[in-house]
Amino acid sequence: MTHAPLPADTPATANESTHNNDAGAPPKVWRRPDGSPVACVEKIRLLNENFVELRQLAQDAFDDALLMGCSERQVRDAFRALFENLTPSFPERHD
Repeated sequence: MTHAPLPADTPATANESTHNNDAGAPPKVWRRPDGSPVACVEKIRLLNENFVELRQLAQDAFDDALLMGCSERQVRDAFRALFENLTPSFPERHD
């Protein structure tokens, strides 16, 4: 894995947006638990790819549910609950 650093960035503040204007796009900056940016190009590439794939899978499942006659509100609530109840398989890294 290549660890080419990206330009320096400061930790996130309450006023800093780390998301793109497009709600379906990955965050502009992926953050570590201490607020510093993830700088490894390969990690960022993988995080962005995973985000795009997950978004497409969720969109497909959402569309399927609506085409089968489900309530949009119920599907959104179920998806929110799914994400809110995910538990990490690994602890956060603080290195």
